[in-house]
Amino acid sequence: MRKLLIMLLFLAALPLRAQVLTGLEVLQLNGFEELQGKRVGLVTNPSGVDRNLRSTIDIFHEAPQVNLVALYGPEHGVRGDAYAGDHVEGGTDPKTGLPVYSLYGPTREPTQEMLKGIDVMVYDIQDVGTRCYTFISTLGLVMRACAKADVEVLVLDRPNPLGGLKIEGPCVQDGFYSFVSEFHIPFVYGLTVGELAGLINEEGLNRGQKGDQPPLKCKLNVVAMRGWYRDMLFQETGLPWVLPSPNIPSIRSALCYPAAGIGGEFGHLNIGVGYTIPFETFAAEWIDADALKARLDSYGIPGTAFRTIHYKPIAGSLKGTLVHGVQFFFTDYQKAPVTLIQFYVMQAVNDLFPGHNPFPMKSTRMLDIICGTDYVRTHFGKRLKVADIVDYWNKDVEDFRTLSQKYYLYR
Repeated sequence: MRKLLIMLLFLAALPLRAQVLTGLEVLQLNGFEELQGKRVGLVTNPSGVDRNLRSTIDIFHEAPQVNLVALYGPEHGVRGDAYAGDHVEGGTDPKTGLPVYSLYGPTREPTQEMLKGIDVMVYDIQDVGTRCYTFISTLGLVMRACAKADVEVLVLDRPNPLGGLKIEGPCVQDGFYSFVSEFHIPFVYGLTVGELAGLINEEGLNRGQKGDQPPLKCKLNVVAMRGWYRDMLFQETGLPWVLPSPNIPSIRSALCYPAAGIGGEFGHLNIGVGYTIPFETFAAEWIDADALKARLDSYGIPGTAFRTIHYKPIAGSLKGTLVHGVQFFFTDYQKAPVTLIQFYVMQAVNDLFPGHNPFPMKSTRMLDIICGTDYVRTHFGKRLKVADIVDYWNKDVEDFRTLSQKYYLYR
């Protein structure tokens, strides 16, 4: 009762628009009513915390109303002790003694054996709002497995750090579904993870990792947030940001991720990964930073500004090498064509330094599955002009906006 009183007093002191309660906190305030009398499994990682930075794992384990019986680890693991791309090991959680099942290794969809003894599977992970981020793929595969096992899924909702208005990029095309393009949704989809789960479940998007299996509908419930609005970016919520993965250490990293992540797949530019500002830069040894900034400024890209930057990455293939380029900033995130920024940069780089054109690429599969199509590579690769892909890039946005509004939990 004392902790609850402290939380309520804290919330009362916040500005009105900053009083956002996550699904986890709403669940706590409701006395864990949705979990009482059920055996609970939990999919989470270090970003699953309350505003006092207490882990969902520990909150559930210590709550007398909750019978937490198993943990399920996505990429990076439930405690965040696996690096990007590393397989997550199963075993036992040393703090709680609970069994941990890996969902990022040979098994990415829970087996029916893993779900034995579970009545409800809870999902609590901070999303980043970009399709190629693997946690939403884990959610989809968990929903499939739970549908087969007749296990309820309970999503504890959290803010989309990009807000609920930004939708960009084409939907995934047949032949390009994968663990980084699991659903027929745009690259930036403008939904919270709870809203996305509802859309996946009701629209038959849950077709498995290769997109070639029949959709399965699970018994889904969402604990909605309180106080979140669609036009909110994460910094307006009053909530702490806990990195959901090593290369998203800050809110700015999450905002910039969809603007640079695809560009990193071309391999000819450093995008700040391996330095202190991942996904915020475009740089190389051979770039004239002033010339690149001037060329990008000449495009008049809405809501976006550039500054020159020079730095030495502290990790990766360019460790200790001085690189030159630009760092980008959003002056108006809603107006900025966020996902096209990386293509504008590549256009400018090719105009200024044509000897460093990354095409033809040695390996194309990862680029294609991240984009959800080969159209971007085959058409952009001819001239490196944004004009050659912009119509295709935006073709699904308004149709998806209309579809997704049916699943809005927030205004």
